[in-house]
Amino acid sequence: MRHYLMCPPTYFTVEYAINPWMDPTAPVDTELAMRQWETLKRTYEDLGHAVSTIEPLPGLPDMVFAANGATVVDGTVYGARFATLERAAEGPVYLDWFRLAGFRTHAAAFTNEGEGDLLTMPDFILAGTGFRTDLAAHAEAQELFGRPVITLDLVDPRYYHLDTALFPLDAHNIAYLPEAFSPGSQRVLKRMFPDAIIASPADGEVLGINAVSDGRHVVLNQEASDMILELKKHGYDPIPVDMSELRKAGGGPKCCTLEVRG
Repeated sequence: MRHYLMCPPTYFTVEYAINPWMDPTAPVDTELAMRQWETLKRTYEDLGHAVSTIEPLPGLPDMVFAANGATVVDGTVYGARFATLERAAEGPVYLDWFRLAGFRTHAAAFTNEGEGDLLTMPDFILAGTGFRTDLAAHAEAQELFGRPVITLDLVDPRYYHLDTALFPLDAHNIAYLPEAFSPGSQRVLKRMFPDAIIASPADGEVLGINAVSDGRHVVLNQEASDMILELKKHGYDPIPVDMSELRKAGGGPKCCTLEVRG
């Protein structure tokens, strides 16, 4: 059983543009976003996972993207320090939630956007940089968690967070979009994960790699048809969900889901 933290999109809208997916002139249906979010939450619960929620705050329309709020490993919380002014207030709110819940919390000295760029596997952490998270935060996370941190360079602004271009399938394997990474990082991933599932550019264009796997079931955007087929071929159980409204801000299932590793 996994434990996830989520935040309802009560105040979700697209008021600004801080990534290529966001268009403040496009209409946003907050009620539809809420229904899609509730379906995602219920999907996790139906799979037997525990879901906690944090209270959203007005003026923070991207707070729904809980994955960016922190990184939690072995009950220790590494707080987020956002790269953009628009989201800066979210970091302390998430850190306070964990502190009040009894977790060991650490305020970040360097810019990082939580699980958006720090994806934890049993023996190491895969860490993205290039757009949002400072390279120095990788060293800070390694010192805090005592796990090796593998740096991966992102080069396509559409995939500004690691979790838009890669997700852990289980304890030993991943799926990823090679084109999102520098040539050197592609070689690192190929060496570390020779049996990885390779995503298609079409999957990337619908944020189909912004997915959550519990080791067997993979919750992902329903438009990621290539990835759904590949997952079935490799013995996983894909569970498609509709996140079309939240995708207007560059978010998918993983963006809305922070794993709490107690």
